Amino acid sequence: MKLKFFLGILLATVSLSSCKFDKKNEDAENATSSENRGTTQPNIIYILADDLGYGDLSSYGQQKFTTPNIDALATKGMLFTQHYSGSTVCAPSRSVLMTGLHTGHTYIRGNKEIKPEGQQPIPDETFTLAESLKNAGYTTGAFGKWGLGFPGSEGDPINQGFDVFYGYNCQRLGHNYYPRHLWSNNDSIVIPENAGQKKGAYAPILIHQQTLKFIEDNKDKPFFAYVPSIIPHAELVVPEAYHNKYKGKLLPEKNYKGVDDGPNYRNGPYESQSESHAAFAGMINLLDDQVGEIVAKLEELGLTDNTIIVFTSDNGPHKEGGADPDYFESNGPLRGYKRDLYEGGIRVPMIVKWPGQIAANTRTDHISAFWDVFPTFSDIAGIEIPKDLDGISFLPTLIKTDAVQINHDYLYWEFYEGGGRRAVRKGDWKAVKYNLKKNPNAPIQLYNLNEDLGETTDVAGQHPDIIAEMETIFQEASVPSEINW
Repeated sequence: MKLKFFLGILLATVSLSSCKFDKKNEDAENATSSENRGTTQPNIIYILADDLGYGDLSSYGQQKFTTPNIDALATKGMLFTQHYSGSTVCAPSRSVLMTGLHTGHTYIRGNKEIKPEGQQPIPDETFTLAESLKNAGYTTGAFGKWGLGFPGSEGDPINQGFDVFYGYNCQRLGHNYYPRHLWSNNDSIVIPENAGQKKGAYAPILIHQQTLKFIEDNKDKPFFAYVPSIIPHAELVVPEAYHNKYKGKLLPEKNYKGVDDGPNYRNGPYESQSESHAAFAGMINLLDDQVGEIVAKLEELGLTDNTIIVFTSDNGPHKEGGADPDYFESNGPLRGYKRDLYEGGIRVPMIVKWPGQIAANTRTDHISAFWDVFPTFSDIAGIEIPKDLDGISFLPTLIKTDAVQINHDYLYWEFYEGGGRRAVRKGDWKAVKYNLKKNPNAPIQLYNLNEDLGETTDVAGQHPDIIAEMETIFQEASVPSEINW
């Protein structure tokens, strides 16, 4: 299946300089105080799906199920055809989002676990998007999966700018949908309904309830709600009512044998699922319903016109726990999956709705990435953009303005797992390097995305001038990591 709406690839025209950014206190002073903001400061809701593919929404071409509430955001807002995640796996993608720095500069560049619960923390001096908005008077809340610092660490969400956190601190424990505990700020909340092998409380529903409560509690003041859902990440488990809607309708089914008892049950490994296709569709159905309930809550509270909603995904679709992205054509025409730096691993859907500001039912092929979110939200909130971010505000693309949209000279990714991988997108050209741990001088694969969106034909041998230019970018785009990955 080819997606019907692909527009031409934008040619980049303006250079972007990048450098290390880690002076929290200095840049905090640049944030506009709440006393200097107008009363029309918009609320911001950023919904981040987990491992949702580029083709997993019906507005992006999915044909085996529909996502009407998410699609409605596009009908009333703007759909991006060329938006990229921060990385091809969870933690670094979130690090890029929170810092405005791509993976050549942001601190977290892979999934590094800290036992017994949590991941490598971002340092205390990191200045995050949440801290910037909080300094400007926003109430900030995060609801879902964190993955940027174990409980109580300097990277804990409560220590990185969030007033409220509810959900999974740890990505590994976020593999399981009926957890034995979740975190509420600094408190571990035991869930007795899920003790042993019981399944009484589905975590995405518990988390969603807290999201709606946060919106209601802060209806009279500006708020930033970061909603990093764990759907549809493995394991493939959904409440029976949603599962039953698709049973027998997505044949042939896929059976997955996982871990259903013992000491590792609900400690990371995925449980069995005999009807993976039905479970996957049901999970996205539930996520779509939750998006609809957030929109309805805003309408109920009279907040619709002063709230910007963003929906996107943290990376491409996974192939774990019974997931079957080929069956669902989750990537549309794109090559690769989660952990790849081909388009399928990093190009993600993004839809933005802001009534009265963003024209309804519009699409853009503006090339953007997660590191652009920090400066864009700063622009929207009227906050001075911190110096030395890798991102560029795409606010001029969203709304009618006299400001000219500045474009990236290039986009850059590096990934410390899977043998070591790097990629650059510059205009229509995409350069990829794999197996860098074995061969630091691995040759560049080169693709013309305008002519070969599926990255099927390596044309490196035909363009030595482009290869030389890409080699220079690879040498200059990254500073050494402080972590031994």
